[in-house]
Amino acid sequence: MQDATDDALVRRAKLRDEAAFRVIVDRHGPGMYRYAVRLMRGSTHDGAEVTQEALISAWKSLPTFEGRSSLRTWLFRMVHRRAADLQRHRRPVPIDDQLLSRVVRPANDNPLQDVLDGELLEALQAALDELPWLQRSCWLLKEVEGLSYAEIGEALAIPVGSVRGHLHRGRRVLAERMARWR
Repeated sequence: MQDATDDALVRRAKLRDEAAFRVIVDRHGPGMYRYAVRLMRGSTHDGAEVTQEALISAWKSLPTFEGRSSLRTWLFRMVHRRAADLQRHRRPVPIDDQLLSRVVRPANDNPLQDVLDGELLEALQAALDELPWLQRSCWLLKEVEGLSYAEIGEALAIPVGSVRGHLHRGRRVLAERMARWR
C-alpha cells in the first residue's frame, strides 16, 4: 500500500480504510508539521496541535473531498485553517531559536562559521515573524515546502495573482531585512 498513489489512497480512505489513511499521514504528515511549526512561530507544541487538528479534520472531511486540488494541497489548506484558528484564539508565544537550524548546515570545526550561521538563522526567523500572515504563509509554502503558485492558491483559498503579490512583497521585505547577509 506504500506504493499506492494519493488518488488510490483517498478512494480507500473514503471507504474508512484506516490503513490507507495511515499511509497518507506518513506521506504528508511531516510536511504538514513543518509548515504548522513555522506558521506558529516555531512552537513545536502548537505545530503538533495544528497538525493533529488538521488530520482529524481531513479524516472527517475525506468523504466530501472531490479531488479538485491535489491531496497535498488540500491537506496544507487544512493546516493553514487550523493554524489561523489557533492564532486567533491564543496570545503570541516565544520564538524557538532552533526553528530554522536545519536550513543551514553547521560548519565543521569552524566556530566562527557556527556563530555566523546561528545569527543568520535568528535574523531570518525574526524577519519571517515580521511578515504579515499571508506573506509568511506563501513564502513558507513556496520556499520551504516547494508548492507551485497554483497549489499555494488552492491551499490558502486565494487567487494565484494574490499568491504572486504576497510572495513578491514578502520577498522584498525579507531582502531588505536580510541585506547585511548578502
